[in-house]
Amino acid sequence: MSIWEIVAAVLVGIISAARLTRLFTQDTYPPVAWLRAKWEEKVGGTGWEDLATCPYCASVWITLGIGAWGYLTDFQLAWWLFNGWLAAAYLVAMVVVRDGE
Repeated sequence: MSIWEIVAAVLVGIISAARLTRLFTQDTYPPVAWLRAKWEEKVGGTGWEDLATCPYCASVWITLGIGAWGYLTDFQLAWWLFNGWLAAAYLVAMVVVRDGE
């Protein structure tokens, strides 16, 4: 990979991890909210529930997973498509939220 490909992969990976972290720890999208509630019900009171509610806790593992997936698959097209889609969606959402009415 060239230096520019590495920089692009790092940026896309970071923004994609941020979107997934937000999705898993804060969003109200029904399937994810249900999964988070089930996780909290199963591990409640053990400290492990923080993985589903704390962005600082979850982001470490989500970022590791995204990075490992890219590294182990030599950043194949599927990695770029999935993570590029998440990164673009998150950037668009941030622009829309800050766009004055």
